[in-house]
Amino acid sequence: MESNKYENHILIIFAHPALQKSRVNKVLLGAVRDIESVTVHDIYEFYPDFHINVAKEQKLLKDSDIIIFQYPLFWYNVPALLKEWQDLVLTHKWAYGKGGIALRGKKLFCAITTGARESLYSKDGFNRFTIQEFLHPVSQLARVCGMHFLPPFVVHGTHSLTEPEIISHSEDYRKLVIALRDNKFDLEAARKFKRLNEHMDKVIIR
Repeated sequence: MESNKYENHILIIFAHPALQKSRVNKVLLGAVRDIESVTVHDIYEFYPDFHINVAKEQKLLKDSDIIIFQYPLFWYNVPALLKEWQDLVLTHKWAYGKGGIALRGKKLFCAITTGARESLYSKDGFNRFTIQEFLHPVSQLARVCGMHFLPPFVVHGTHSLTEPEIISHSEDYRKLVIALRDNKFDLEAARKFKRLNEHMDKVIIR
């Protein structure tokens, strides 16, 4: 890891139980995998048996400044292994509680894909709640651990996206990750929007 070359080191905790069937996450991941000072950590690849190496995961977190949970929304929640990861890795007196300051001050956000279009995630839509409301558990996780929780990067309607649209989303994801790495990101401006890729021109500092 080159600790001085870039402003931030980014850790992407990637969780997709069926990546071979993915149309969008596979492309998103490909867009950021080669970025310097970014570690892509595919937990389903590392832990197919769900036997998580807690010490290894905690070291990855401690060595990073920004953590991204990237996953497809499964039944309005994170995939099973990511929930198991949270339960086992974010331990008392390490991530939270008395003396639990390992993650304090780090930034966290979710990069999410949904099969349904954005209009269905609203009070009057089929899913009744917004994406932001479905993310309350992760938001609270960040708060308890003393982290800065950012709005999500969301790609909606994956089942109907065209290839050019998927590529466009992947390019936005790459731009965002690089801006975060280089500290060319307006945190206060980002907090005004419901998702990071809603107004990227207003959150990335040129």
